[in-house]
Amino acid sequence: MNFLDKMERKYGKDAIRNLPAMIGALYAAGYLIYALMPELLMYLTLNPYLILHGQVWRIVSWILVPPSRLDLFTIIMLYFYFSLGRTLEYTWGAFRFNVYIISGIFFTVVGAFILYFMGGNGYFSTYYINMSIFLAFALTYPDMEVMLYFLIPIKMKWMGLVYGFFIVLSMVQGNWADRISIVMSLLNFVIFFLMSRNIRRFSPKEVHRRNEFKRNVQKVQPKGMARHKCAICGRTEEDGAHLEFRFCSKCEGNYEYCQDHLFTHQHVKK
Repeated sequence: MNFLDKMERKYGKDAIRNLPAMIGALYAAGYLIYALMPELLMYLTLNPYLILHGQVWRIVSWILVPPSRLDLFTIIMLYFYFSLGRTLEYTWGAFRFNVYIISGIFFTVVGAFILYFMGGNGYFSTYYINMSIFLAFALTYPDMEVMLYFLIPIKMKWMGLVYGFFIVLSMVQGNWADRISIVMSLLNFVIFFLMSRNIRRFSPKEVHRRNEFKRNVQKVQPKGMARHKCAICGRTEEDGAHLEFRFCSKCEGNYEYCQDHLFTHQHVKK
């Protein structure tokens, strides 16, 4: 079990639920400000110089700044990213999705300060955070087909490769300030998947298999009795909502273990 698993067990219950909807609400607020008081947006941008001179709200207020002007294409794309985010939250769980988005915001702020102390200026927005959601979805659901421009069916993995190509092209053609902005905004994507080495756990088939197993167990399990119990430590699902249990195929008999003891126990031989 890696560091992220341990953090999820400890703090998973405190995760923000339905985060994609909250992000959508922030965008809506940003576009409302843009329509009614566009001059107010200049007080919300991510500006390290002004932050260091007392305008500390800019550390988070830049999230309200819309990534582009509001038109039909923007509405379609924002709804598309919302759908991807909602699916990822369901697949990964609220805690991991929280970590992914919040770390993207954090690294973007860090990148802005790095660029400032290097004497450069750059424009930081949530564009590449949205892009990181798309790339994460393409890696999690590579074979899912979407209708490009509502006409052309294309698998997510090919769209992910195309998006990745344009990101690399932007870094090559841009200056060093552009490169820092892109790298820091997408650092959450790189780190998250390095920390989630067992990515198969989050594949659609594996998630569906686990959910089917839980539903089948609930049908036959008496009420008030634990469904899972570790043969080593005795913990059940009542001891933590994020505990996972598996039967060991090498033990002779039906022995179930939690994730802490699945790979560390001595196999039972009759």
